[in-house]
Amino acid sequence: MNLAFFLIPKQEVVTLNIQSTLRQALEKMEHHRYSTVPLVDDEGKYVGVLTEGDLLWKLKSLGDYRFQDMENIKVTEVDRYQDYQPIPIYGEIDGIITKAIEQNFVPVVDDQGVFIGIIRRREILEFYSDNIIKRMIK
Repeated sequence: MNLAFFLIPKQEVVTLNIQSTLRQALEKMEHHRYSTVPLVDDEGKYVGVLTEGDLLWKLKSLGDYRFQDMENIKVTEVDRYQDYQPIPIYGEIDGIITKAIEQNFVPVVDDQGVFIGIIRRREILEFYSDNIIKRMIK
């Protein structure tokens, strides 16, 4: 089965540009209640992910900082401790199961590395669950 069947297109995915500030990242993640968001550059290419943990470690390293001061810190200044490796859109669903075990979603890119969306763990698990049930019924 083709991955495009499971794809949540980038228009429906909350992302952060790598030029965003720490404050923008915190506010966006809080507003959407996400613990991890994909990072893209100015050309739309996938760069990696930013996690709540990354933000917490950065905030801890800042010491006595006011929230307003976070407007001066770019996301690029935040050390990232995890990276979700993207998969190409032309891949097969079987190729992402190991990634989905470790992460909430799998980023999907085109041939030039441009971010085109994500596949959530939920859809992957539903696919495999449905297939197991179908086999049991046969």
